[in-house]
Parts: sequence; structure tokens; C-alpha cells
Amino acid sequence: MNSETRTEMANPQEEAKLESFLQWLEVNGVVLRGCNIKYCDLNKGFGIFSANDVSDGILLVVPLDLAITPMRVLQDPLIGLECRSMFEEGEVDDRFLMILFLMVERLRKNSSWKPYLDMLPTTFGNPLWFNGDELLELKGTPLYRATELQKKTLLSLYDDKVKSLAKKLLNLDGGSEREVCFEDFLWANSVFWTRALNIPLPYSYVFPQTQETEDCSSSVDKTSEASISHGPREQLLYGKDEKISGVTSTSIQRETVWVEGLVPGIDFCNHDIKAVATWEVDGTGSITGLPFSMYLLSAGQSSLQIGREISISYGNKGNEELLYLYGFVLDNNPDDYLMVHYPVEALQSTPFSDSKAQLLEAQFIHGPGSSQKAELRCLLPRSLLDHGFFTVDIPKDEGNDDCKHDKGCSYSWSGERKMPSYLNKLVFPEKFLSALRTIAMKEDELFQVSSLLEELVGPEREREPSEEEVRAAVWEACGDSGAFQLLVDLLNTRHY
Repeated sequence: MNSETRTEMANPQEEAKLESFLQWLEVNGVVLRGCNIKYCDLNKGFGIFSANDVSDGILLVVPLDLAITPMRVLQDPLIGLECRSMFEEGEVDDRFLMILFLMVERLRKNSSWKPYLDMLPTTFGNPLWFNGDELLELKGTPLYRATELQKKTLLSLYDDKVKSLAKKLLNLDGGSEREVCFEDFLWANSVFWTRALNIPLPYSYVFPQTQETEDCSSSVDKTSEASISHGPREQLLYGKDEKISGVTSTSIQRETVWVEGLVPGIDFCNHDIKAVATWEVDGTGSITGLPFSMYLLSAGQSSLQIGREISISYGNKGNEELLYLYGFVLDNNPDDYLMVHYPVEALQSTPFSDSKAQLLEAQFIHGPGSSQKAELRCLLPRSLLDHGFFTVDIPKDEGNDDCKHDKGCSYSWSGERKMPSYLNKLVFPEKFLSALRTIAMKEDELFQVSSLLEELVGPEREREPSEEEVRAAVWEACGDSGAFQLLVDLLNTRHY
């Protein structure tokens, strides 16, 4: 995503939506100080652009009361009580609350959120929205399997729970103008995952009626009409799984509570590796003049060029993660990683699978309950493969730590096979390659490994061979030819 991409002209319908949204933001206390919102293009939709110079770098200020958070859903005048009841019964969790809220508000006849919801995309570029042919392009990648499982999970969740809950909530407002469908749920799910932020809310904002006592306990003024009951809100933060909207409870500090939510206005910032802005929370109003607000802050020392798109960073994510969550990829992404994975299930279809499984266990099992699955995959920065399987210009005293400290890496155990010159230049971990050597072995090589290990431990198996000795025997018997061919096949299957 290029933050300096030229904008296209929006059609009259999009312009009308934007005008209505800007009025809605103003009514709800949002202040655009050094930016405006404009249409980018068909792929990116709307974005935020620099409009004028601001001395303090504050570009946009949004009241936290406008954020869609679990607490905000529970306080909603129409569906809040019903949602609170469902939450207390364990029917929904915090993320589900927000997704359900988005879905219901989109279907309501007279939703107060309509100007905001109308601005959001109606379809998305992530694989959940791919048609059959598009999804087949991902076959052989972890993303393909993850998408299949996620789609199946969402469909099941919709049929078992979402459809009836949505209808129940909509009936509180007299129903909707059309029938609830799975695409409504898929849309709300995608909106949440593409736009939600992890917000460091001030503790006093989350628990406005909480009083500190000498023993650091707290109580809520239950007589206040402005507060919700202590139970549901604390359950959101200190639930059975001790999570705060996806963040562990250890993230709670005395003055801060991390909560996921959508922040209208700021959520129109697109992603860029070289982000020009970041967002912060102002609990006291000392920075923005508006207590309990979130603001967009210029990240650079110099003024932004007028008309430049204001981008933020979505985090250091590879292209698979960007595509899965947000529906786009980046050219020359420096954070792009390659997962090379040999499925454990595929081992069962190889010749002599039982013998190979035993050898894998002997090489990689380190204790009760351990598994060799971790050695059947590796994650590498994609740039490491710019020169094939080998790195360039590696100092002689550096290389793969697994190999450097592995007794079996001398490869002179029986004196028949010497250490290869490329050993310290391989980009793939030694243990991963050893697993591939084992899987690719032929019948005569398996027999040779057995014979070599018997020489070591004796015919009566006075002791068990070490992991290093097993790996050395596998290397001695078959070398790297089969492992490299299997590696090529795995990469070709992934279409890389």
C-alpha cells in the first residue's frame, strides 16, 4: 500500500456517503484538525489525507465514547440489556458482542450508526470472500487450509447461534427490512478483524464509578444510571480465561486496561511500512483538550505534505497474514516469511512409514508428551531464498547453531561420507533437513541406518542411540539428494 497513491474521483453516491459521515463525526465530537477523509480508489476505499499544517502534530481527535467496544455494546440503549444477559449466561464473548452489534446495526431500519456503517466496504479482499477458482490459487499453502477451516467454523456458528440471536435483537426494534443471511455475519466478522484496534483505555474510563480503597480493592456505585453493573464489565476483563478482549490479564496496569474496539475516523487510516502517523489515547485531555479521547499524531519531525495520505502501521506482518486478515499484500514486504511444512498426515502414505516414524521420534522426541511435528516445518524470512537454498558470504565461524553444536554434524562417524562444503550455508535448519532426509529414505537406506546404529549400540542394544547418532546414521545412509528433492516438491506445491 503506497501512502502517496493518487486518489481517484468518487462517484456521487460515495460523495454523498462521505458528506453524511463527516456531519455524523462532527455531531459526535470528532475534530479533524490537520486532515480530511477522501476516496482513494476501488481497492482501498476511503483514506485519511493531510489537509493543513498543525504545530502540535495532532491530526484527528475522536472521543472514546464513539468507539465500538464490548462496554459500549452493553450500554446500548436498545440491545444492551439483552446483550448483557447473553454475556452473563456465557452465550457470547467480547469479540462476538462487537461482531453481533455490527451485524444488527447494519440491518436495523433506523440505526444511529448508519452514516458510519455506510462508509465501510461491502465486500473484502481476504480469502473468506474468494470464489472457488480464486481459493484454488491458494491450494498447497497454510492459508488455504486456514481459510477452509475458518469458513466452516463461521458457517457452523451462524447456523447454531448467530442467526437466532440476530433475529432476537432485531425484533427489539421491530425487525429488519430483509431476512438475515450468512453474508451479514461474514461482513461483520471482516469489519471487526480489518478495523479493530487494541486500545489502552484509562482505568477510570472503564470503571468510572470505581473508588480505590486502602487494600486496593474497588467497588462500583451501583446507583449511578451512567454505569453498568460491576459483574459484566469485570467479566469482560477478568473472565474465566483471564483475557481482556484477546489480551492476557497481565496486560492490565493500574492506570490502563487494554480493550479491543473500532474507532470511527481513525480506522480509515490505511497501512504502510513507512507509516507517517500513530495513534495515542489522552485520558486527561491535557494533550488534545478532550478528556478520554484517541488522537492521530504525525510521526515525523517535519510537516506532512498537503494531500499526502496519512498511513499507520498494522504491525510487522508477512503477506500471508496481511492477505488473511486485511485482504492485501505488499510488494517487497520486508516482513514476509515463508512457512515450509511437511504435513504429518502425509507421512502415513509414504513407503515404510512406521519405520520412518520411529526414526523421527528417535531424533526429535525430548521427553514425555513431546512431538516431532515442530521439526517438520520451518519459518524463514522470504528474502533468505533470494539465492536459492544457500546463503552467501557467511563467515566461517558462523552458521547454523543446530549444526555447530551437533556431534553428528561431523559426518565422519563411519568414515564413508565427508562433511559437505555447503553445510554452513544452508538457509534451512539442520533438524528440518534431517527430518526430510528420513522421510525421503528408500528401503535399502533404511536397512543401512539400522545396521549402522546396531554397530553403535550392539546387537543386544546395551543402550539407546542418541539423537545425534541417529541423525548421523541417516545422513551416512542417504545424504541430501532425497531431502533436497522433497524440499523442491514442497515448494512447488506451495506455488513459490
